[in-house]
Amino acid sequence: MSSRLDLSIYSLHQAYGQGHLSPESVIEYIQKLSQEYKDNPIWIHLLTKEEIQPYLDAIKGKNIEDLPLYGIPFAIKDNIDLAGIPTTAGCEEYTYTPSESAFVVEQLISAGAIPIGKTNLDQFATGLVGTRSPYGAVKNAFNADYVSGGSSSGSAVATALGLVSFALGTDTAGSGRVPAALNNLIGLKPSRGLWSNRGVVPACRTLDCVTVFTLNPDDAETVHTIAATYDQEDAYSRKASSTFHAKPSFTFGVPKKENLQFFGNHDIKESYTQAINELQAIGGKVKEIDLQLFLDAAKLLYEGPWVAERYAAIESFINTSVDTLYPTTRAIIEPAIKASAVDAFKYQYKLQEHKRQCDDILSTVDFIVTPTIGSVYTIDEVNNEPIKLNSNLGYYTNFMNLLDYSAIAIPAKFQSNGIPCGITLFSPAFADIALLNYAKRYCEQLKLPMGNTPFDWQAKEDGVKPQQNAVPVIVCGAHMSGLPLNHQLTERDGELLSKTTTAKKYRLYALPDGKRPGMIRDDRNGECIEVEVWSLPTKKYGSFVANIASPLGIGSIELKDGSSVQGFICESYAILGAKEITQYGSWKIFLDNKF
Repeated sequence: MSSRLDLSIYSLHQAYGQGHLSPESVIEYIQKLSQEYKDNPIWIHLLTKEEIQPYLDAIKGKNIEDLPLYGIPFAIKDNIDLAGIPTTAGCEEYTYTPSESAFVVEQLISAGAIPIGKTNLDQFATGLVGTRSPYGAVKNAFNADYVSGGSSSGSAVATALGLVSFALGTDTAGSGRVPAALNNLIGLKPSRGLWSNRGVVPACRTLDCVTVFTLNPDDAETVHTIAATYDQEDAYSRKASSTFHAKPSFTFGVPKKENLQFFGNHDIKESYTQAINELQAIGGKVKEIDLQLFLDAAKLLYEGPWVAERYAAIESFINTSVDTLYPTTRAIIEPAIKASAVDAFKYQYKLQEHKRQCDDILSTVDFIVTPTIGSVYTIDEVNNEPIKLNSNLGYYTNFMNLLDYSAIAIPAKFQSNGIPCGITLFSPAFADIALLNYAKRYCEQLKLPMGNTPFDWQAKEDGVKPQQNAVPVIVCGAHMSGLPLNHQLTERDGELLSKTTTAKKYRLYALPDGKRPGMIRDDRNGECIEVEVWSLPTKKYGSFVANIASPLGIGSIELKDGSSVQGFICESYAILGAKEITQYGSWKIFLDNKF
């Protein structure tokens, strides 16, 4: 097609709001564009116009402001249920037609999203290559000779080619991250249980996560805030029990050189090195860590009894239809029949020992960064060595769900052969939003195209653009979102424009009253401090400023982008007797650590 559409969520909503596009015209565009990729088995079931129409009808007359995913097209990995559409899990003989959609799918549709189709996958989500499907090997979005990654192969490629705004995958051992790396995407693997697994064909039920592929980190955050809904009917559903904040200045772990494995691929080694430099450029400090314990834990996934979970998931089917399984899938699952309950307990004990030690290492940094993949392979290479090369692709991913960590795969510098690669940031469970914020800052620096589309991601601006007849104001303490004095902004019709940081020119103190921070300028020894930019109606700005008590006042504050905005500043005399908290980089983070 001569004219391509930017399907990122923000761009689509802008086009809808300005009347340049409609959800109907976008669906028509996608269905035409999909015909250009008929030789790539991305879809197992591409919905017809008639099948999509009820979803379009459901949002007619609704407002974009009320539906955060209004008219946003998305794809669904075909081990996740969509009501009335067959679920195959990559095995035609297994097919069933659900009467209800998976819980996560219901949340997205209720928010206005439009399902486009069910995507191809490594059969029963067993594989990281994208070639283990009787429906055909899904080809890489950049070079058809190379693997797309699996098992969420079709979902990743549909997103990378601009056929959808985002796509659901699943992840047990890396299936939501490896395809992201190979197709230049964001691959968010949420903390286990944050997204419901009800309505998903299990691989390893205790480890499985529904994931999302997006073109940029803003879209991943939008989808995450909707999908991360507690499901009372899913026994493994969890509510976030901890709060993590992204820090302006942070420490990230980098594996020792002897832990790293690139399987002879010098391009990815170079890309990883550059990514570390980019993270340092946005405020990161490197700390070398020993990844070996994490890698040892990864071996338990396939060498231990967890493969028996894959057998348990399809036990009734495999006992009657073993000959219908894809050969490599059968070779992996069949030996699990011999696993014993004694083995299961022994390996659980081993895993818990690993987790305790790995958690201790992870507690010394804000996150750890690894390559997402160590090398890439052609489809022919994988077909010749299916087990070994699949294992290579999982080198950095297999331990994540076993150890109960949150993770996000993000793009990195392309290889010389034009194939993407990427890095992964991981933290303890429930650090998902913090990782997304770090990913945004990194991606802003990198400025790569979105997937394999002609569009670059433009991060939402820091936001120093208030509505008409309004004034921007920076807050750094109790007036921030979720804190006690925020109501003084919201009750004056204040609007949050952005969450950002100052330039590296400020120091932060906890004032003696214990209720407020004081921020002073220090051009020589200053750091970046977390702030929020709010917009207040001009006629209500005066009453807000009148409430500010000494030693605080309003002054000009420089943001990280070099712009200056009026905001809370502290008189220098007040730091006598105050506690310096600059090292936290944020009043919120200080409060979290204080208690």
